[in-house]
Amino acid sequence: MDTLEQFVEKFKNAVDFQDDVELTGDTNLKALPEWDSLAALGVIIMFDMEYNKAITGKDLVQCQLVSDVYKLIG
Repeated sequence: MDTLEQFVEKFKNAVDFQDDVELTGDTNLKALPEWDSLAALGVIIMFDMEYNKAITGKDLVQCQLVSDVYKLIG
């Protein structure tokens, strides 16, 4: 399983931020300007490709922090 730091890098790539952002596990998703339905779709695809795990938009809605998304890996 990836460390949180490795996950954060994959998360950055999946969301495809326009500007360089400083992300940690404690970063609030709602504070990210690019966090929208398209970004969520990128994260859903990342989970499928990188972790062979299916998550839904409902799973992501329940997440507040980047670390909450990381915990979805299981």
